[in-house]
Amino acid sequence: MRFGISIPQFIADGEFDPAAQREYMQRAEELGFDSAWTQEQILGATPQLSPIESMTYAAACTERIRLGCVVFVTPLHSPVHLAKSLSSLDQISRGRLDVGIGTGGQGRMFSAFEVDPTSLVSRFTEGLRLMKELWTEPTVNFDGRFWQLENAAMEPKPFQKPHPPVWFGANHPNAVRRAVRLGDGFFGAGSSTTAEFVDRVKLVRETLAESGREPGEYPIAKRVYIALDDDAERGRRRMAEGLVRIYGDFGRKLEPVGVTGPPEACIQGLREVADAGAELILLTTIDDPRDQMERLAAEVIPHVN
Repeated sequence: MRFGISIPQFIADGEFDPAAQREYMQRAEELGFDSAWTQEQILGATPQLSPIESMTYAAACTERIRLGCVVFVTPLHSPVHLAKSLSSLDQISRGRLDVGIGTGGQGRMFSAFEVDPTSLVSRFTEGLRLMKELWTEPTVNFDGRFWQLENAAMEPKPFQKPHPPVWFGANHPNAVRRAVRLGDGFFGAGSSTTAEFVDRVKLVRETLAESGREPGEYPIAKRVYIALDDDAERGRRRMAEGLVRIYGDFGRKLEPVGVTGPPEACIQGLREVADAGAELILLTTIDDPRDQMERLAAEVIPHVN
Protein backbone atom coordinates (compact mmCIF):
# COMPACT_ATOMS: atom_id res chain seq x y z
CA MET A 1 0.00 0.00 0.00
CA ARG A 2 1.27 3.43 -0.98
CA PHE A 3 -0.02 6.80 0.11
CA GLY A 4 -0.07 10.13 -1.68
CA ILE A 5 -0.91 13.56 -0.29
CA SER A 6 -2.57 16.55 -1.92
CA ILE A 7 -0.52 19.62 -2.82
CA PRO A 8 -2.20 22.76 -1.41
CA GLN A 9 -3.80 24.65 -4.31
CA PHE A 10 -6.81 26.42 -2.80
CA ILE A 11 -5.03 29.71 -2.25
CA ALA A 12 -6.66 33.11 -2.61
CA ASP A 13 -5.26 36.18 -4.36
CA GLY A 14 -2.08 37.35 -2.62
CA GLU A 15 -2.06 34.55 -0.02
CA PHE A 16 0.52 32.19 -1.53
CA ASP A 17 3.35 31.71 0.98
CA PRO A 18 6.43 30.36 -0.84
CA ALA A 19 8.22 29.35 2.35
CA ALA A 20 5.20 27.55 3.80
CA GLN A 21 4.60 25.68 0.53
CA ARG A 22 8.27 24.69 0.38
CA GLU A 23 8.21 23.46 3.99
CA TYR A 24 5.02 21.50 3.35
CA MET A 25 6.48 19.70 0.34
CA GLN A 26 9.75 18.95 2.08
CA ARG A 27 7.90 17.61 5.10
CA ALA A 28 5.71 15.40 2.90
CA GLU A 29 8.89 13.90 1.50
CA GLU A 30 10.36 13.44 4.99
CA LEU A 31 7.20 11.67 6.17
CA GLY A 32 7.60 9.10 3.40
CA PHE A 33 4.64 9.88 1.16
CA ASP A 34 5.01 8.14 -2.17
CA SER A 35 3.60 11.03 -4.20
CA ALA A 36 1.95 14.44 -4.06
CA TRP A 37 -0.93 15.35 -6.35
CA THR A 38 -2.76 18.33 -7.79
CA GLN A 39 -6.19 18.80 -9.34
CA GLU A 40 -7.27 20.92 -12.31
CA GLN A 41 -10.04 23.49 -12.43
CA ILE A 42 -9.50 26.16 -15.05
CA LEU A 43 -12.74 28.08 -14.52
CA GLY A 44 -14.46 28.41 -11.17
CA ALA A 45 -15.20 30.80 -8.33
CA THR A 46 -13.04 28.94 -5.80
CA PRO A 47 -9.42 30.22 -5.90
CA GLN A 48 -7.29 27.33 -7.15
CA LEU A 49 -3.74 27.42 -8.49
CA SER A 50 -3.12 25.56 -11.75
CA PRO A 51 -1.57 22.09 -11.58
CA ILE A 52 1.51 22.46 -13.79
CA GLU A 53 2.80 25.54 -12.00
CA SER A 54 2.03 23.98 -8.60
CA MET A 55 3.89 20.79 -9.52
CA THR A 56 6.81 22.75 -10.92
CA TYR A 57 7.24 24.64 -7.65
CA ALA A 58 6.91 21.37 -5.74
CA ALA A 59 9.57 19.76 -7.93
CA ALA A 60 11.99 22.57 -7.11
CA CYS A 61 11.39 22.04 -3.38
CA THR A 62 11.90 18.26 -3.30
CA GLU A 63 14.17 15.47 -4.54
CA ARG A 64 12.33 12.14 -4.29
CA ILE A 65 8.57 12.41 -4.04
CA ARG A 66 6.61 11.80 -7.23
CA LEU A 67 4.33 14.55 -8.52
CA GLY A 68 1.06 14.19 -10.37
CA CYS A 69 -2.24 15.67 -11.45
CA VAL A 70 -5.58 13.85 -11.37
CA VAL A 71 -6.86 14.80 -13.72
CA PHE A 72 -6.05 17.06 -16.63
CA VAL A 73 -9.24 17.51 -18.63
CA THR A 74 -7.25 17.06 -21.80
CA PRO A 75 -9.95 17.91 -24.40
CA LEU A 76 -9.77 21.49 -23.10
CA HIS A 77 -6.03 21.66 -23.90
CA SER A 78 -3.97 21.76 -27.04
CA PRO A 79 -2.21 18.37 -26.91
CA VAL A 80 0.90 19.95 -28.45
CA HIS A 81 1.20 22.58 -25.72
CA LEU A 82 0.31 20.10 -22.98
CA ALA A 83 2.81 17.51 -24.23
CA LYS A 84 5.55 20.15 -24.24
CA SER A 85 4.76 21.39 -20.72
CA LEU A 86 4.61 17.90 -19.27
CA SER A 87 7.78 16.78 -21.03
CA SER A 88 9.58 19.83 -19.64
CA LEU A 89 8.28 19.19 -16.13
CA ASP A 90 9.38 15.55 -16.32
CA GLN A 91 12.86 16.75 -17.23
CA ILE A 92 12.91 19.38 -14.46
CA SER A 93 11.81 16.83 -11.87
CA ARG A 94 14.21 14.19 -13.20
CA GLY A 95 11.47 11.73 -14.04
CA ARG A 96 9.09 12.13 -11.11
CA LEU A 97 5.93 13.01 -13.04
CA ASP A 98 2.63 11.12 -13.20
CA VAL A 99 -0.05 12.32 -15.63
CA GLY A 100 -3.73 11.81 -14.91
CA ILE A 101 -6.19 12.48 -17.72
CA GLY A 102 -9.93 12.39 -18.26
CA THR A 103 -12.65 13.73 -20.52
CA GLY A 104 -14.16 15.72 -17.67
CA GLY A 105 -17.72 14.89 -18.70
CA GLN A 106 -20.27 17.20 -20.26
CA GLY A 107 -20.62 19.76 -17.48
CA ARG A 108 -18.08 22.23 -18.85
CA MET A 109 -18.16 25.66 -20.49
CA PHE A 110 -16.91 24.23 -23.79
CA SER A 111 -17.49 27.50 -25.62
CA ALA A 112 -14.57 29.02 -23.67
CA PHE A 113 -12.21 26.45 -25.19
CA GLU A 114 -13.58 26.25 -28.75
CA VAL A 115 -14.53 22.62 -28.14
CA ASP A 116 -17.59 20.92 -29.59
CA PRO A 117 -19.01 18.82 -26.72
CA THR A 118 -20.38 16.25 -29.17
CA SER A 119 -16.81 15.36 -30.17
CA LEU A 120 -15.46 15.12 -26.62
CA VAL A 121 -14.37 11.46 -26.62
CA SER A 122 -12.91 11.60 -30.14
CA ARG A 123 -10.96 14.71 -29.23
CA PHE A 124 -9.77 13.07 -26.01
CA THR A 125 -8.47 9.88 -27.64
CA GLU A 126 -6.88 11.67 -30.59
CA GLY A 127 -5.18 14.17 -28.30
CA LEU A 128 -3.68 11.38 -26.21
CA ARG A 129 -2.42 9.60 -29.31
CA LEU A 130 -0.77 12.80 -30.51
CA MET A 131 0.88 13.48 -27.13
CA LYS A 132 2.32 9.97 -27.03
CA GLU A 133 3.73 10.36 -30.54
CA LEU A 134 5.31 13.70 -29.66
CA TRP A 135 6.85 12.09 -26.57
CA THR A 136 8.27 9.07 -28.35
CA GLU A 137 8.87 9.75 -32.07
CA PRO A 138 11.82 11.71 -33.53
CA THR A 139 9.46 13.35 -36.03
CA VAL A 140 5.69 13.25 -36.17
CA ASN A 141 3.45 13.09 -39.21
CA PHE A 142 -0.09 13.20 -37.92
CA ASP A 143 -3.24 13.47 -39.99
CA GLY A 144 -6.04 13.54 -37.47
CA ARG A 145 -9.55 14.88 -37.36
CA PHE A 146 -8.60 17.75 -35.05
CA TRP A 147 -4.82 18.14 -35.45
CA GLN A 148 -2.42 17.81 -38.35
CA LEU A 149 1.38 17.86 -38.09
CA GLU A 150 3.98 17.36 -40.81
CA ASN A 151 7.61 16.49 -40.01
CA ALA A 152 7.18 18.00 -36.54
CA ALA A 153 9.68 17.37 -33.77
CA MET A 154 9.44 18.01 -30.04
CA GLU A 155 12.57 18.00 -27.88
CA PRO A 156 13.49 17.18 -25.25
CA LYS A 157 11.42 14.08 -24.81
CA PRO A 158 10.25 13.22 -21.28
CA PHE A 159 12.93 12.05 -18.87
CA GLN A 160 10.95 8.83 -18.27
CA LYS A 161 10.91 6.42 -21.20
CA PRO A 162 8.82 5.99 -23.19
CA HIS A 163 6.83 8.67 -21.30
CA PRO A 164 5.43 9.41 -17.81
CA PRO A 165 2.77 6.99 -16.54
CA VAL A 166 -0.66 7.97 -17.81
CA TRP A 167 -3.44 7.43 -15.27
CA PHE A 168 -7.08 7.53 -16.34
CA GLY A 169 -9.92 8.92 -14.32
CA ALA A 170 -13.20 7.38 -15.50
CA ASN A 171 -16.74 6.65 -14.31
CA HIS A 172 -18.83 5.37 -17.23
CA PRO A 173 -18.23 1.68 -18.05
CA ASN A 174 -17.10 2.56 -21.58
CA ALA A 175 -14.63 5.07 -20.14
CA VAL A 176 -13.29 2.49 -17.69
CA ARG A 177 -12.71 0.03 -20.53
CA ARG A 178 -10.97 2.80 -22.50
CA ALA A 179 -8.78 3.45 -19.47
CA VAL A 180 -7.55 -0.14 -19.53
CA ARG A 181 -7.02 -0.07 -23.29
CA LEU A 182 -5.09 3.19 -23.46
CA GLY A 183 -3.76 3.94 -19.98
CA ASP A 184 -1.10 2.82 -17.53
CA GLY A 185 -3.29 2.92 -14.41
CA PHE A 186 -6.77 3.69 -13.09
CA PHE A 187 -7.53 6.46 -10.57
CA GLY A 188 -10.88 6.42 -8.78
CA ALA A 189 -12.39 9.87 -8.30
CA GLY A 190 -12.64 11.53 -4.92
CA SER A 191 -16.27 12.28 -5.74
CA SER A 192 -17.10 8.55 -5.84
CA THR A 193 -17.95 6.42 -2.82
CA THR A 194 -16.00 3.34 -1.81
CA ALA A 195 -18.94 1.19 -2.95
CA GLU A 196 -18.85 2.81 -6.40
CA PHE A 197 -15.09 2.29 -6.47
CA VAL A 198 -15.61 -1.43 -5.83
CA ASP A 199 -17.72 -1.68 -8.99
CA ARG A 200 -15.14 0.19 -11.08
CA VAL A 201 -12.28 -1.95 -9.82
CA LYS A 202 -14.25 -5.08 -10.72
CA LEU A 203 -14.73 -3.78 -14.27
CA VAL A 204 -11.05 -2.78 -14.53
CA ARG A 205 -9.97 -6.28 -13.54
CA GLU A 206 -12.45 -7.95 -15.89
CA THR A 207 -11.22 -5.79 -18.77
CA LEU A 208 -7.59 -6.51 -17.93
CA ALA A 209 -8.33 -10.25 -18.04
CA GLU A 210 -10.16 -9.94 -21.36
CA SER A 211 -7.27 -8.01 -22.88
CA GLY A 212 -4.60 -10.36 -21.57
CA ARG A 213 -2.92 -7.68 -19.48
CA GLU A 214 -1.38 -8.61 -16.14
CA PRO A 215 -3.08 -6.89 -13.16
CA GLY A 216 0.33 -6.28 -11.57
CA GLU A 217 1.30 -4.10 -14.53
CA TYR A 218 -1.74 -1.85 -14.14
CA PRO A 219 -1.95 -0.06 -10.77
CA ILE A 220 -5.22 1.09 -9.24
CA ALA A 221 -5.56 4.17 -7.04
CA LYS A 222 -8.25 6.30 -5.42
CA ARG A 223 -8.48 9.85 -4.18
CA VAL A 224 -10.03 10.09 -0.70
CA TYR A 225 -11.24 13.34 0.81
CA ILE A 226 -10.40 13.16 4.50
CA ALA A 227 -10.97 15.23 7.64
CA LEU A 228 -9.26 13.79 10.71
CA ASP A 229 -10.98 15.24 13.79
CA ASP A 230 -11.31 13.91 17.34
CA ASP A 231 -14.86 15.28 17.34
CA ALA A 232 -16.81 13.14 14.86
CA GLU A 233 -19.61 15.64 14.29
CA ARG A 234 -17.19 18.52 13.75
CA GLY A 235 -15.27 16.35 11.27
CA ARG A 236 -18.46 15.75 9.29
CA ARG A 237 -19.20 19.49 9.23
CA ARG A 238 -15.68 20.27 8.03
CA MET A 239 -16.06 17.72 5.26
CA ALA A 240 -19.46 19.06 4.18
CA GLU A 241 -18.19 22.64 4.08
CA GLY A 242 -15.02 21.65 2.25
CA LEU A 243 -16.82 19.71 -0.47
CA VAL A 244 -19.06 22.70 -1.14
CA ARG A 245 -15.97 24.92 -1.43
CA ILE A 246 -14.50 22.55 -4.02
CA TYR A 247 -17.59 21.49 -5.96
CA GLY A 248 -20.10 24.27 -5.31
CA ASP A 249 -23.73 23.21 -4.83
CA PHE A 250 -22.94 19.77 -6.26
CA GLY A 251 -20.72 19.21 -3.22
CA ARG A 252 -23.82 19.08 -1.00
CA LYS A 253 -24.57 15.66 -2.51
CA LEU A 254 -21.06 14.33 -1.92
CA GLU A 255 -20.81 14.06 1.86
CA PRO A 256 -20.93 10.21 1.71
CA VAL A 257 -17.63 10.15 -0.24
CA GLY A 258 -15.60 11.64 2.63
CA VAL A 259 -13.70 9.83 5.37
CA THR A 260 -14.06 11.76 8.62
CA GLY A 261 -13.77 11.56 12.37
CA PRO A 262 -11.24 10.34 14.95
CA PRO A 263 -8.21 8.27 13.95
CA GLU A 264 -9.97 4.92 14.38
CA ALA A 265 -12.80 6.01 12.04
CA CYS A 266 -10.33 7.22 9.41
CA ILE A 267 -8.32 4.00 9.70
CA GLN A 268 -11.46 1.95 9.08
CA GLY A 269 -12.50 4.11 6.14
CA LEU A 270 -9.11 3.80 4.47
CA ARG A 271 -8.94 0.07 5.11
CA GLU A 272 -12.21 -0.25 3.20
CA VAL A 273 -10.70 1.64 0.26
CA ALA A 274 -7.64 -0.61 0.35
CA ASP A 275 -9.81 -3.74 0.55
CA ALA A 276 -11.74 -2.45 -2.46
CA GLY A 277 -8.56 -2.69 -4.52
CA ALA A 278 -6.62 0.56 -4.14
CA GLU A 279 -2.86 0.10 -4.22
CA LEU A 280 -2.30 3.85 -3.89
CA ILE A 281 -4.55 6.07 -1.76
CA LEU A 282 -4.35 9.81 -2.36
CA LEU A 283 -5.26 11.62 0.85
CA THR A 284 -6.84 14.96 0.00
CA THR A 285 -7.21 16.99 3.15
CA ILE A 286 -10.24 19.23 3.26
CA ASP A 287 -8.57 21.97 5.36
CA ASP A 288 -5.51 22.63 7.60
CA PRO A 289 -3.25 20.68 5.21
CA ARG A 290 -0.04 20.81 7.28
CA ASP A 291 -1.62 19.73 10.58
CA GLN A 292 -3.73 17.09 8.85
CA MET A 293 -0.73 15.66 7.01
CA GLU A 294 1.24 15.34 10.26
CA ARG A 295 -1.60 13.63 12.10
CA LEU A 296 -2.42 11.28 9.23
CA ALA A 297 1.22 10.19 8.99
CA ALA A 298 1.47 9.60 12.72
CA GLU A 299 -1.96 8.31 13.74
CA VAL A 300 -3.62 6.76 10.69
CA ILE A 301 -1.31 5.52 7.94
CA PRO A 302 0.74 3.12 10.12
CA HIS A 303 -2.46 1.30 11.07
CA VAL A 304 -3.86 0.94 7.52
CA ASN A 305 -0.97 -1.05 6.05
